[in-house]
Amino acid sequence: MACDHVDVLIVGAGLSGVGAACHLRRDCPDKTYAVLEARGAIGGTWDLFRYPGIRSDSDMFTLGYSFKPWTDPKAIADGDSIRDYVRDTAREYGVVEHIRFHHRVVRAEWDSSTARWTVHAHRADTGEDVTITCSFLFTCSGYYRYDAGHTPEFPGVDRFTGELIHPQHWPQEFDHTGRRVVVIGSGATAVTLVPAMARRAAHVTMLQRSPTYVIALPSRDVVADALRRWLPSTAAHPLLRWKNVLLGTVNFQLSRRAPSLVRALLRRAAKGRLPAGYDVDRHFSPRYDPWDQRLCVAPDGDLFEAVRVGRASVVTDTIDTFTEHGVRLASGEELPADVVVTATGLNLLALGGMSVAVDGVDIDLARTVAYKGMMLSGVPNLALTIGYTNASWTLKADLVATYVCRLLRHLDATGHQIVTPVAPRDGGLAPLIDLTSGYVLRSVDVLPRQGVRAPWRLHQNYPRDVLLMRHGRLVDEGVRFSRATAPTPVTGIRTTGVPVV
Repeated sequence: MACDHVDVLIVGAGLSGVGAACHLRRDCPDKTYAVLEARGAIGGTWDLFRYPGIRSDSDMFTLGYSFKPWTDPKAIADGDSIRDYVRDTAREYGVVEHIRFHHRVVRAEWDSSTARWTVHAHRADTGEDVTITCSFLFTCSGYYRYDAGHTPEFPGVDRFTGELIHPQHWPQEFDHTGRRVVVIGSGATAVTLVPAMARRAAHVTMLQRSPTYVIALPSRDVVADALRRWLPSTAAHPLLRWKNVLLGTVNFQLSRRAPSLVRALLRRAAKGRLPAGYDVDRHFSPRYDPWDQRLCVAPDGDLFEAVRVGRASVVTDTIDTFTEHGVRLASGEELPADVVVTATGLNLLALGGMSVAVDGVDIDLARTVAYKGMMLSGVPNLALTIGYTNASWTLKADLVATYVCRLLRHLDATGHQIVTPVAPRDGGLAPLIDLTSGYVLRSVDVLPRQGVRAPWRLHQNYPRDVLLMRHGRLVDEGVRFSRATAPTPVTGIRTTGVPVV
């Protein structure tokens, strides 16, 4: 059984993991590190998902790294371009040689007497079990399962003689040209798939139980095009990043403070792109307020255009049963289909599915409280990356990596070895992810909680978090610093019946 030691062990070689490694190289060049990746390639989500039209649902000036300007003409980029960007960044910063592919982390055990994590991984390529120790564990594996998406149990699905596909496992070389396609779902994946497949399919129907807010945005940023003509990319990139951050913040805050106004604006914008007399209220006016779930982006209004010209249609109804040749709805209508795509969501999975123990005690993640949205009460020297729900994932990932580097430098400067968050003593708890999306509601109770005030509150506010995580105090009531000692009982985990709000 192989075993070695690094200062920092990063789990995941996707957008967050590669970014974390680059921040270490930039801000803590004296630290040794390794990156464990369960799959055989760099890119995470952007290497895994290969369905038609796969793209970002955020602009690349904020989804890209703060230290690596996005230079592609399109602000809303396709999956291949994003994957190449992540890989290019890994090569540029020398991260590639630190990645160990096919290493799936299954368990991590903390020992206070040595101030070290012992991390157990399984190598899918050789079948070998590998043990690595580290002083700090940094998980960048997202919060959903890579190996399985969510598919409800549909009545009669075994009768269907066509092809049934989940976007998370898109068949290579699959050809839908000239075929009738039904896409079940109304989230970002469905909004991406429908116009992309409609270019070659006979017809594509988006079948949804209830509508989602869809906003049309230009795939190119006219301000970016103008700035790039006059400024080098290193100067234009931060300006564009902050321009889009502030626009997004205004959009979110306005949605929270005046939801009826934003609802009306979104409805009016959709109506203007759809055929005259189209039932906008039935198909594009959700019952919930804007940003209770993420807004879905349609680059250049491609979904609306596909519906307007008749290549695609939207049906709002529930499924009664699959038939041999399609889907019968509760209304009695039958949608004929050669292909059915179940864009029905993801399954949540915290820490990539690894189990965690501290001094021999297994940690129940649901009974921990997140500190600054990136560490867990009672769990020393561990950080996790969870991006924003109302903005680009990488904005928060960059801040978390910056904060981890600050912590590591602080430990060295003060002679401490251990940093342990402590749960709040008072106040209620709330879910860590504050969305009403189905994939969140199905599993949110197995995730860590958050408190109701700083530093345990996860604010969906990038400008505020910049002040907190780049310039705020490292020593506060929510964390304690120490040195390696004999094992002590785990503290800081909520075990009492404090109400969740």
